[in-house]
Amino acid sequence: MLTIWGRLNSHNVKKVAWFADEIGLPYVRHDVGGRFGMDAAYLAKNPNALIPTIEDGEVMLWESNAILRYLAARYAPAMWHADPAERAQGDKWMDWQFAFADAQRDAFLQLVRIAPEQRNEQLIAKSADATGRAMQILDRTLAARPWLSGVAFGVADVPMGVYAHTYFTIDMARPDLPHVRAWYGRLRERPAYARSVMIPLT
Repeated sequence: MLTIWGRLNSHNVKKVAWFADEIGLPYVRHDVGGRFGMDAAYLAKNPNALIPTIEDGEVMLWESNAILRYLAARYAPAMWHADPAERAQGDKWMDWQFAFADAQRDAFLQLVRIAPEQRNEQLIAKSADATGRAMQILDRTLAARPWLSGVAFGVADVPMGVYAHTYFTIDMARPDLPHVRAWYGRLRERPAYARSVMIPLT
């Protein structure tokens, strides 16, 4: 059985737990990181002191999007295009997500993990502007295709799907994004998304 190490309030852990649930892959998850800490046994698995890490038989793997690609290739190939050109069109959004995460980080930390009286409104505004401009790029793509993976939901929708929930949940200014909102609405209809992603932000 797949083992996932990492606390579920981590965006990167949510990705892996959601996708495993999405494809019907049984797993056990252990809380690691944040207030749960990391012991020597965990650091032996992942010397980066980051989460998540998975163990699947003899496979030990870290880096959330590498884990997603591994799970798709091994257990759900229909979720990851066999054609290299089509696959790359989805993969680019998986890699693009890391820049988006950097842009969203300040707004998330300020609005979720910092007390209101200690918040830096300038940081929030700067983060809101950066994420809004990035989401407008995503909106133009989703105007032409229903999913980042193409005509059907796939692994390429997972990384930004996690960050989209945070984006639309935290209280900050956002531009009009009709196609991103419609995509987010379709994600919200997926039971596995509700279970692993649509949880309180902490």
